[in-house]
Amino acid sequence: MKVPYFSQWESRGLTLDVLEHGAAALARDPNWAASGAATIDEYVTWADQVCGMACLKMILAARGGRARPILELARACTAYGGYTVSEAGDIKGLIYAPFVEFVRREFGLEAEVVVDIRTGDIAEVMRRARYFIASVHPGIRWPERAPPSKGGHLVLVLEADADAIVFHNPSGHDVATQEYVRLPPADFDRFFAGRGVAVYP
Repeated sequence: MKVPYFSQWESRGLTLDVLEHGAAALARDPNWAASGAATIDEYVTWADQVCGMACLKMILAARGGRARPILELARACTAYGGYTVSEAGDIKGLIYAPFVEFVRREFGLEAEVVVDIRTGDIAEVMRRARYFIASVHPGIRWPERAPPSKGGHLVLVLEADADAIVFHNPSGHDVATQEYVRLPPADFDRFFAGRGVAVYP
């Protein structure tokens, strides 16, 4: 089954501009209103934080054909504690356990938090799960480069075996680094933090 791709920015070609110019680039996104944000400022505040909601948007679209606005998902997830927002407006998340409760109650998705696994274990997870939302370093868009750490970003794993991990990356910078990205497990491992959320059929 084909899984639709969605970027965490409304304009999927914006990644390199965001990496160079940050919030200023997001403020120039001509499609920002499609996110469900009430204002451009709300969009800019959230856009860098919603890789997990982009993964969920892809799952829901594959499951039912409807692409829900990403900020609509983020607000609903926040109500379950999946994100925390400080008085200063700083956002922390995605927090996995509340996210699992959120998707179960709101969408009927069975999911579980998976921690302390190796990249080689993802294939076993995928024998039971339909998707795996994996914590990786955002530099995975450039697999030839050595990342400074692991984790900090979420990608949607679609397939895994001894030869490759196949995933959608919400912050890839071109089609080849966004949709059905295929990496050998050894390359994926350099970015993978050993945790994520398994989502079942």
